Amino acid sequence: MSLAECYASLARMLDYPAGKDEMLADHGNAGRFLRESEIESPLEPFGRFVENATLAGLQEEYVATFDFNPSVALYLGHHLFGDHQKKGAYLIRLKGEFRRHGFTPSGGELPDHLPLVLGFLAYLARNAEDGVRRSFLSECVLPGVDKLSAAFSARGDSPWKPVVETARLLCAADSARPEEGKPC
Repeated sequence: MSLAECYASLARMLDYPAGKDEMLADHGNAGRFLRESEIESPLEPFGRFVENATLAGLQEEYVATFDFNPSVALYLGHHLFGDHQKKGAYLIRLKGEFRRHGFTPSGGELPDHLPLVLGFLAYLARNAEDGVRRSFLSECVLPGVDKLSAAFSARGDSPWKPVVETARLLCAADSARPEEGKPC
């Protein structure tokens, strides 16, 4: 498994659940990559949760976690700027980075939606744009993921907490490598 596949697996695990088998496969793939890369993986509780839940139960818990609780919403701009006008500039920066690198998001999510951002990181990794990816991580992603992870820590238990923490750990490890390229 590659870094790109790990980012893509985490993106799918943080998106609205479409199927248990796919989620379990993504869980296993991400866990293997993290172990091979010697990155701490807190994913095990999420795998048990998916195994023991129905698809309807996963979907219900997802909505209860992310749609009805703004403190852990998956929108990085919300965690960085709240409702301040700086959030608009941040969204424009993200869209500009997507466009500059030829990434066309599918669906109608805002550009700061974490699964979409992880999909962009997977795209950059597949295209070997390492310096750009690391700069983007440091400047545009990690600060928001850190705040989202902290919000989950304050909230207590949530089945998706280990996935968010894993995304934070992977982003931090990936951005810690020597940087090249232009920051976001």
